[in-house]
Parts: sequence; structure tokens; C-alpha cells
Amino acid sequence: MRIHFIAIGGAVMHNLAIALHKKGYQVTGSDDEIFEPSKSRLDKYGLLPPEWGWHPEKLDKSVDAVILGMHAREDNPELKQARKLGLKIYSFPEYLYEQTKKKKRVVIAGSHGKTTITSMIMHVLRDNGVSFDYMVGSQLEGFDTMVNLEETNRIAVFEGDEYLSSPLDKRPKFMHYKADIALISGIAWDHMNVFPEYKTYLEQFTLLTRNMDKDGTLVYNEADEETRKIANAAPGGIHRIPYQAVNYRVSNDRLIVYDDGEKTTLNIFGKHNMENLAGAMKIGGLLGVNKQDFLSSMKTFKGAKKRQELLSDNGKTKVYLDFAHAPSKVKATVEAFKEMFPDKKLTACLEIHTYSSLNKNFLPQYKGSLDKADEAALFYNPEVVAHKKMEALSAEVIRECFALPRLKVFDNREELEEYLGGKSSVGGVLLLMSSGNFSGMDFERFKGR
Repeated sequence: MRIHFIAIGGAVMHNLAIALHKKGYQVTGSDDEIFEPSKSRLDKYGLLPPEWGWHPEKLDKSVDAVILGMHAREDNPELKQARKLGLKIYSFPEYLYEQTKKKKRVVIAGSHGKTTITSMIMHVLRDNGVSFDYMVGSQLEGFDTMVNLEETNRIAVFEGDEYLSSPLDKRPKFMHYKADIALISGIAWDHMNVFPEYKTYLEQFTLLTRNMDKDGTLVYNEADEETRKIANAAPGGIHRIPYQAVNYRVSNDRLIVYDDGEKTTLNIFGKHNMENLAGAMKIGGLLGVNKQDFLSSMKTFKGAKKRQELLSDNGKTKVYLDFAHAPSKVKATVEAFKEMFPDKKLTACLEIHTYSSLNKNFLPQYKGSLDKADEAALFYNPEVVAHKKMEALSAEVIRECFALPRLKVFDNREELEEYLGGKSSVGGVLLLMSSGNFSGMDFERFKGR
């Protein structure tokens, strides 16, 4: 098989390219720019494009499939050539389905928690000797890549994203997987650029249930009102399994889970993660791993990258990095850290940089999300706002939307770094939250302090 990737440098795209290369496929690809770690990983397997840019001459009738990444535009020269030649064009979720359509497909969806739940399941399956295909949206300790595809595996576990599939396909990615087993962790409005109304956003999860196998199983968080509604409205043949947070308590900066008289100390914390764990255990049971074995394996689970990731601990100050960026994620993360470290001063710093979070009409959704922090700060880059052709923001507007007059607002990275540098050396907990990188801030500066 000869497969060509248009925009091969994407987070999932380059991992899928590597997975297919490992299967023995002939893989080529193009991109106009590739950043680390994608660049080094592609280079390691001889898949790094020899030159940047788009080269239609790379495509001919010998190409069996073209996989189109979101980074490419509809007028991409290689895409035009592929269409002219009549080649088969797939988004990466479409191609993942093609690779796994004869397997049991497990799809983890929801506005928050899907990466963590997928990672928990992956960790436990591997720890219990179960072989499986997978796709997850973040790097996980012990796994070389974020995508794995093997002919002999009978199970596929996918993180199910509700965002667009490709420039040509405006359907959510999770629609393509046709889940045998699906989990919905919770729903809170996100991706305002694609779903300008909350109602439209909700409809995507309803479509997910309607696109499942007719005898499939839906696992859902019964503590979430919207998720309950979607589960209740799912097609008649769908089996429904609710879950809620496992029993736990926090003691001496450790979280302990209680189940059937047994105690299990975990490295993760927060009520939202105890909900995630409950959902992951339900999936584990459906795949043959009982609760006791699941919890035993979870003792060594450290989480996916940028999920409660400890950057530094000098004995006085703990510095954490977390992916939280949407309102529901920010609120849950801040509350989790305050619950875990009740006697330490919590300084929470959030970067907003997505289309939704920089939109004045969406910003009020963040009201109350940082309230539990002892000190709260926010960073945004005015250049990003201008690049997205959005209305300029101000500190006053942001504080008003967050309903937090004490919120410190920064629009200059150097000033932010000076502020954070002082906080990371005085004691307490410093929590950095973003799905980006604070406009290139070097997180290594916090390590070893």
C-alpha cells in the first residue's frame, strides 16, 4: 500500500504515518512547516519530507490513499492533484475506521476528560497483557506513539474528538468510528468557531449515539445533565451503562480510592478524575478487566502529558502544567488542586488562545472558573487575537467576564514570566493551564527549581 499524507506534521497525522510505516506501508508526506516533536519523530523513521511545501508531482495513480490533515486548505495544490487523479481521499478518522472496521471499536468522547479516560484504559489494558489498536490525543508514558495499528489486534480504543474531520469534511471526527462501545464523559460548550450555538454543539453527541453499532453500548456520566439526556434519547437497541465518581478521600497530599473494602492510592487527583476513573473502569469491565485488576494497574498510572504534570518540586513550591483551557476544564482543575492541597496557597495561571476563549461572546462562560484559586492570573497574546481577526480584548473586559476583580491580566510574555518566576520560589502550588505554550514560554525553566 502506498499512502500519502497532506499536512503530515500534525499531532495525530505524524503518529498515524509512523503506525502505517511500521505495518509495512509505503508512506510519503508533505507539509509547509513541521515543529517538534513531530519533526524528530518523522525523521527517526525516514518519513520527514526532504523539503517544505506542497508538491503535486509527488502524486500519481500509484497512490492507494491520500490522508488529508486539518492544517491543509481546500485549495491545497496536492489536494487539487489528488482530486484530478481521482485518488481516494480520507480524513485521518475515516482512515482509522478503514483500518479497524472488523475490530471492536471503543470511542471515548465528551467535552472534557476524554484524553485522560482513553489513557487510563490504554495503561490498564497494556498492564493486563491485552493487545489493542489505539489513537489518543496526547503522549502517554510507556507508549512510543499516539497511534498503533496491528493486524492481529481485535480491539481498537480511540479518543473521540467532536472537532471537524478535515477541510473537506465538516463532521466531527468521532462520527467516523461507528463505535461498538462509546463513552460520553460530560458536555460543556466548546469550539464556538465551528458550533456557534450550544444547541448545535449538543446535537453532535446525539449524532454520535445514532451512528453507533445498532447493538452497541453507551457508557455515560450520570452526574452530567446533558449526558443523561443524550443517553435517554439514544436509539432503542443501545445498551446504557451509567457511572459516577468512585469513593475517595484526600490525605497528606495523596488521593485514596475505596472500593469493596480495599484502599488504592493513586497519583492522579480531583473529583473529575474520579469520574473519569469510574467511566474507564466500566469500559475495562466490558473489555474483560475487572475492577480489582483495573485499580491495581492504576497505581502506576501517572497521566497523559500536560495533565496534572508535575514540572518542579523544590520542597517549598510545586509547579504543575495542565491542558485545561475550556471553562469546565479550568473550573474542575482549579477545584481539584485546591482540594488536593488545601493548606497551600494556590496560584492559578490560565492562557486563553483558542477562538472560543478569545471571543468576547464566549468569555462569560468562564465566570467562576478561577474563584477557588488564592491568586489568579490570565495571559493572552494580542498578536494572536489580531491574527484571528477578532475584536481586541482588554484587562477590564476579561475581569468582568470572569467576574473576578482580583484577576491579574497579562498580555506580555516577559512580564508574565517575571511574575511566575517570583511565584515559583515563594512556596505553595503554581498551576499553569493552557492547551498552548504561553506564546513559547520555556516550561523547562521551572524544572529542578
